[in-house]
Amino acid sequence: MSQEKIILKDILFNIEKVSLFAENIKRVHWDFQEEKYVQETVNKFPELELKQRIYHMKDMLKKYLPDDYKTAVNIMLESLPTELDSNKTDDDFWSFILSPYWEYIAEFGCNENYLDFSLESLEIITKRFSMEFSIRPFLKKYPKETLKYVKKWSTDDNYHVRRFASEGIRPNLPWWGKVDLWVEITLKILDNLYIDSTQYVLRSVANNLNDITKIDANAVINRLLAWKNLWNQNEKNMLFLITHSLRTQIKSGNPKALQLLGFYMPDIKIEQFNINTREVKLWNSLEFNFNIISNISQKLLINYKIYFVMSNGKLSEKIFNISKKNLSKWEVIKIQKKHPLKSMTTKKLYNWEHFVEIFINWEIFWKKSFEFISK
Repeated sequence: MSQEKIILKDILFNIEKVSLFAENIKRVHWDFQEEKYVQETVNKFPELELKQRIYHMKDMLKKYLPDDYKTAVNIMLESLPTELDSNKTDDDFWSFILSPYWEYIAEFGCNENYLDFSLESLEIITKRFSMEFSIRPFLKKYPKETLKYVKKWSTDDNYHVRRFASEGIRPNLPWWGKVDLWVEITLKILDNLYIDSTQYVLRSVANNLNDITKIDANAVINRLLAWKNLWNQNEKNMLFLITHSLRTQIKSGNPKALQLLGFYMPDIKIEQFNINTREVKLWNSLEFNFNIISNISQKLLINYKIYFVMSNGKLSEKIFNISKKNLSKWEVIKIQKKHPLKSMTTKKLYNWEHFVEIFINWEIFWKKSFEFISK
């Protein structure tokens, strides 16, 4: 029996959730035309995608709530559910149905008349549902004034507000685009947040730093090193922060990023590198193995790269991780890998000679060819 396809927009925005949303507004604003709001809102849902549903609900709020901006927003604030548990550290997230509130405030409250009131309202709402998207137009239009609030939020007692401070100033936030802040301004705010004990906040800080590495990798690496040397964060969380923040730089082989994690120029010898099958058919596996002899005690990041030859003769490469190892002097380990070659949606494999390359701490140690046969 075929199952009906479950679509995210229908999970997040449906008649049950819109009805609860409207019921909460009616509870604090008796003049609210609850049934009409629900009907007019959901009737248009079938033709709208997820973001369009948020915009549509915002427009319906504008239609059915009082014209005065502050009066309308105060009704929204009074209709909110209770605050999320501030004693938790993660996985505490209310319904996406509150997202039209951020759109309403961002569209109608991002001006000089309502600036403080709007930012204070976002702080209240973010304790129920994350408001990072809403802060973007404020940062673009009123960066100085908004950053004063962000700095205050970064030291708030509520971890949802602290996470809001980090997530809202990420250089590139999915859905709501880029903000151009001077890197040092962002890092100074993160100075208050890297010591956080909650994973929800630390993940945001790390994602923020990863974004910044694409602008100024050295600034991030230097800041992480400074934080590490201060010992204001425990070792486990600091390792997570460094690893997650530098994931893009590690993948691209930035030597400074690797060194911060303890991966230096490897002093090793590679022996007996073998490809077990020189001809590999579709749905079979490329199998290879080799020995590593460590000349000193060291940490190793062992990866391999496959170069696929495309129809135009150019190489398309993809990197894969094997493992991380802590080796003692003269230790010998055997590495074995089986890589399945299957049909891919992103590229077609051709009956040509391809290559596999071994690199350790981003130093290339071996390269071998293999033949791919599609049938």
